[in-house]
Amino acid sequence: MPPSSLRVVYAFAREMHPKTSEVFIEYGTAGFRTKANLLEHVVYRMGLLAVIRSRVKNGRTIGIMITASHNLEPDNGVKLVDPDGEMLEQSWEEIATRLANVSDNDLESTTEQVIKQVNADMSLKASVFIGMDTRYTSPRLAAAAANGVIALKGTPKEFGIVTTPMLHFCVKCRNDNTYGTPTEEGYYEKIVGAFKKIRQKLTVCGDYNTTLYVDGANGVGGKKLNIIKKTLDGELDLQLFNIGGNGGKLNLNCGADFVKVSQKAPVGIEHVPFQRVASLDGDGDRLVYYYIDDKNNMNLLDGDRIATLLASYIAELLRACEASSDLQIGLVQTAYANGASTKYITEDLKVPVSCVKTGVKHLHHAALSYDIGVYFEANGHGTVVYSTKAKEVIAKVAQEGEPEQRKAAQLLQNFIDMTNETVGDAISDLFLVETVLCARGHGVKQWMSSYADLPCRQLKVTVQDRNAISTTDAERQCTAPEGLQTRIDELVRPYSCGRAFVRPSGTEDVVRVYAEADTQLSADKLAAEVAQAVYDLAGGVGARPELPV
Repeated sequence: MPPSSLRVVYAFAREMHPKTSEVFIEYGTAGFRTKANLLEHVVYRMGLLAVIRSRVKNGRTIGIMITASHNLEPDNGVKLVDPDGEMLEQSWEEIATRLANVSDNDLESTTEQVIKQVNADMSLKASVFIGMDTRYTSPRLAAAAANGVIALKGTPKEFGIVTTPMLHFCVKCRNDNTYGTPTEEGYYEKIVGAFKKIRQKLTVCGDYNTTLYVDGANGVGGKKLNIIKKTLDGELDLQLFNIGGNGGKLNLNCGADFVKVSQKAPVGIEHVPFQRVASLDGDGDRLVYYYIDDKNNMNLLDGDRIATLLASYIAELLRACEASSDLQIGLVQTAYANGASTKYITEDLKVPVSCVKTGVKHLHHAALSYDIGVYFEANGHGTVVYSTKAKEVIAKVAQEGEPEQRKAAQLLQNFIDMTNETVGDAISDLFLVETVLCARGHGVKQWMSSYADLPCRQLKVTVQDRNAISTTDAERQCTAPEGLQTRIDELVRPYSCGRAFVRPSGTEDVVRVYAEADTQLSADKLAAEVAQAVYDLAGGVGARPELPV
């Protein structure tokens, strides 16, 4: 691209998408995320970067998703999706942050520096897929992203309102035509089609019933399930709540993050005792389950429960295929995983566990080291990935094995097709969970009975600078500020089954606190004490943490 054309690009940026704030915005665990009114220049520049990234990848398609996921409606965000449907390569996060924060006057020189740094051939064609969630600010931001793509002579394709996992799926399919068709309809054909196939092979029995209540968080996932439910042919009766009507606000007192963190049922649902409820987040990439018992207590079935359910069923099918000795299955967690789940996985399921830093990009990478890798954050964000070897071994058994082996292998093939391997996907995960529960004839009580969670509590402390906190050992140990980890160790020591850690947020100036203990009161008290230590030693601002009475 000649210099004169580039000057037009930067003049357009100053005119149409100027940088109007000096607020520093960092590419975090899931891209840029902040107040929507601060993002327009950032999104335009990510359009530029997506074109550069596409050309570095020899013209393969890159994705841009406009979403702030589980954040409330005034926020928004943007993240880039790499050609295999995975998160942006980590080494490019610094480049994205640099490009997003330079002044309009320095945008030209910085972009040219980036092009040279990554050795991009700007003569190549570039393709970028753009999707957005349901926020009222998303169309304007998606338009800014498309303008950025066009400015560097890339080709944008806008998908409109889609779940984040749908965009990841479409990017993967566009670059790998063996995976599926890169459209929303192609997503339904593969994911929903596999669910219907596998359910036709199963018999509804035991305590399982086909009714499922769904909390859609007033976001895009609920809207897409409203489309899907009409095609399920009675295999699953979806009763949808919080799908954007009656003035419901996105993620406000509903959705997977609200249910997980507050450990409260969302608004907008009339509960029936022991009826299972699936709760999605705003952009459809997180899923947790819960139920209300006959004493009106809420019982949470979070990402740990989903991971153990899926891992145990896959291991069961592998044994039935007689392929378990040929393939290694592993489970990946973060420090937020309940200690009881880790013990159950290693001691009862006999499945190896890896612990990594918070963020799906870290879990996904670790899961790829196994033939079959199951990864979930406790917040309900996760999926299963299958190696080429695993798919080949299973396919061979499905063709050449004994009758019972073939039956198990064919079920596993349907299970693989039902899985969105690119990223955590609430809709895909929902169908996976429902398949396992149906196959076993289990209701929520049997699912919950596999192990007993340790009581836990999550808090956050507002600080002047979250970067004052540094961690190691998959964020389970704090290395700065000096003295904080020693204080945490002292606080944990008196509690039976006590465990606590702190980590800086990837999106805001808060420090997140997690604590476990043998009783809920003890977990609450330990969390508050650790929060107080963070406040005192890491520059807390605002109200001081309060101990529970």
